[in-house]
Amino acid sequence: MNDGSGYAVVMTTVASEEEAEELAAKMLSRKLGACIQVLRVRSFYKWKGETCRDSEWLLLIKTRAALYGELEEFVRQNHGYETPEIVQLPVERGFSRYLGWIDENTRP
Repeated sequence: MNDGSGYAVVMTTVASEEEAEELAAKMLSRKLGACIQVLRVRSFYKWKGETCRDSEWLLLIKTRAALYGELEEFVRQNHGYETPEIVQLPVERGFSRYLGWIDENTRP
């Protein structure tokens, strides 16, 4: 699948670095993602009619597109937010050795 059609980056944000690290470790142990990058971000958004501005932690999860359903369910069950961001971005192309590495480190 070296054209990238079978791969994705899934994004979610959490409220704390501790929660981000815990989710990342659990995802790796379940082979739901091959690599999870954790970045501190500042989010501006509307929630229940209020304008919000918060520090959050963004997880960028490199995975197989076929694992999205299971990954979404995992995040929903283990996330602290009422309505967590869970967004899949398709990988259109990628370095074949990197994509092969994702295959080796995620469940088929």
